[in-house]
Amino acid sequence: MKRLFLALFLILLFIGSFYLILSSFFIPKTIIIENFQNFPVNYLDIFFLDDLKGYQEEPFYLTIISDIKDDFIFNNKTFLAINLSGKKVKLYEEGELIEKIPILALGDIYNWGGTPVGLYNIMSKHRLAFSSIVNVYMPYALRFYGKYFIHGQPFFSGGRQFISEISGGCVGVSNEDARSIFEFAELNMPVLIIDEKRDYFEFKGKNLSDFPEISAKSYLVVDLNSGFVFAEENSEKQLSIASLTKLMNAIVVAENIDLRRSIVVQQKMLKPRGDTKGLRVGRRFRVVELFYPLLIESSNDSAEILSGFLGRNRTIRKMNQKAEAILMKSTEFVDPHGLSLKNVSTAQDLFQLARYTLNVRQPLLEISRGNKVRSFGRVYFKIEELFNRNIFFNDPSFVGGKTGFLLQAKHSAIFIFRFSTYSEEIRNIAIILLGSENNKSDTQRIYRWLLENYSLSPEIAI
Repeated sequence: MKRLFLALFLILLFIGSFYLILSSFFIPKTIIIENFQNFPVNYLDIFFLDDLKGYQEEPFYLTIISDIKDDFIFNNKTFLAINLSGKKVKLYEEGELIEKIPILALGDIYNWGGTPVGLYNIMSKHRLAFSSIVNVYMPYALRFYGKYFIHGQPFFSGGRQFISEISGGCVGVSNEDARSIFEFAELNMPVLIIDEKRDYFEFKGKNLSDFPEISAKSYLVVDLNSGFVFAEENSEKQLSIASLTKLMNAIVVAENIDLRRSIVVQQKMLKPRGDTKGLRVGRRFRVVELFYPLLIESSNDSAEILSGFLGRNRTIRKMNQKAEAILMKSTEFVDPHGLSLKNVSTAQDLFQLARYTLNVRQPLLEISRGNKVRSFGRVYFKIEELFNRNIFFNDPSFVGGKTGFLLQAKHSAIFIFRFSTYSEEIRNIAIILLGSENNKSDTQRIYRWLLENYSLSPEIAI
């Protein structure tokens, strides 16, 4: 009898060992669970790394700023959430919503005054702050980034209130509400500013044709409104971005400097390669004027001069801080113009940059198309004589963008186009290329593929 039990034990031990060995070959050791929105995990939706290629063939969406709120709530964070589209300031304490406050004034994205979207922190608290840009006092002011505050109702030195629903980018609330926020907020508390929640628009694309052969090492075709990805290749690979760097330079300068300020050109500012017509030592230019050669003909000199307002090193540091604030987690800037190969990013990070520029700093895109925007006086550059390197600026559906080129890095591009869908929805779609042999050819092939496969038609960019 003992021999029988021993035999059965050995058989079971053999079967168990065989199962463990077999499992090590067929069961992946790593799984990815995405649960950004604090919903119960559906384990049927878990996918394994072994199946990643198949997953990417299915529709998926990139992370946008509004997703961060769900993560903060899930992790019981105490923070301020400013919803621009809903015009509400929301106070969260340990993940619980404790108060909703109506917003009385917000920035104007079409006229340089867009309220900056992203993740910031309370930098300073002032019971009364003064804005030298509009010469008003702001009660219970919380500075969260650059020249931007959450504050009560502003007033002039004589006590007369400044009443407007449009601010220069600050978030205005009533004095009573501003005091509540002021007392709730602490230094370094997170401030999450959300433009719009994801709309999950459904693009109809059945029996898709093969994606065209293009030369870019990395590319991303993505709907900026929702984050829906039409196609991608190596979109998380970090590569040199060349003059795409200048777009971040322009954003940081616009958000930290009064655009009416002027600077005198110095010889040391003209060191980088470039010979922009009209940029001479001793000549004085306003900030906004320099954006034209910067974004139209990709002037390296203009980038260097613009960095002089804040100081070169400080500008570069702020460019990196801004990248972090708008979820560009794999991006690094080392100069203000992009001449170094060490200015690196990914196509997915550049999606965040494109989306931010579209939703917050639209005048920069207008300039990239060769259009004149509000410039606070005369522009001494002849815009029509600047050579526009944004090769689709004459295309009616082109919203704006930026190109770059370095010999070792090849061509790079962010191109935003406007389309109309089968249901007459207007969508802004970005084509992002890194390491391309030919920006124009690659983009044209992708553009045609979109039209043929997703029931889209070009829409005139206003």
